Amino acid sequence: MFLTPLLALLLAVPALAQDIILDAGHNVTTLSGTWASGSGNVVTGPQFANPANQTFNYPSTTGVSYSFTDDGFYEIARYRFNGNGTQPTCIVGVINWCHGEYVLAPNGSILMTPFGDGFQQIQDPCGAVSKFIQSYNDTETYQSWSIYQDPALGYQLQLFQFDGTPMPQQSLVSTTPNMLPTQALRNVSSGSLTVQADLAVNAGDRIRALGPRSIGGLVSAVAAVGIASAIL
Repeated sequence: MFLTPLLALLLAVPALAQDIILDAGHNVTTLSGTWASGSGNVVTGPQFANPANQTFNYPSTTGVSYSFTDDGFYEIARYRFNGNGTQPTCIVGVINWCHGEYVLAPNGSILMTPFGDGFQQIQDPCGAVSKFIQSYNDTETYQSWSIYQDPALGYQLQLFQFDGTPMPQQSLVSTTPNMLPTQALRNVSSGSLTVQADLAVNAGDRIRALGPRSIGGLVSAVAAVGIASAIL
């Protein structure tokens, strides 16, 4: 679950009363590197996704993987299944890739802003469109994070979503970030969408491509609201 860009920005604005010191809870080891959950079959990098032709190499198990560089770049790989309580056979598969730039905010949160070339594939056996690719470019905010050392598993990264919900813990699989180049890797338009459908009925009503967000525009908007409030 992710925030709208405006709310993400507001939460990331430093508040002196909430500023934290990056203590041993964050500095057990550096955030830089590649992290992966569970069995570690989902890992960022060229073996997971090919943005040029919007394809994936499906891992043998589900999971998540995050990579970070020391100079502010990130990459995310995700593969999951969503159950359906009313239709148990209608399990939806989602495989997702994105990358961009991140900021460690003084209040302990992480703000991740994508380059705009992220994408995901949805597999819905019970949908009008059973399989399709769509753009994925959400700005994501994580409320907090920590790194600790497990006696058996080694270094562990714990991320918390914007509402405090913990993400699956991730093990450090490489101290060198395993990532694709840290720049936009394909040309995209706000409505770009590729459909691979077994039955393409009313596809336009079911699919909405998510376009990139502009943080600069949001900062201007927030500033305008502040000025208007001061005048009133």
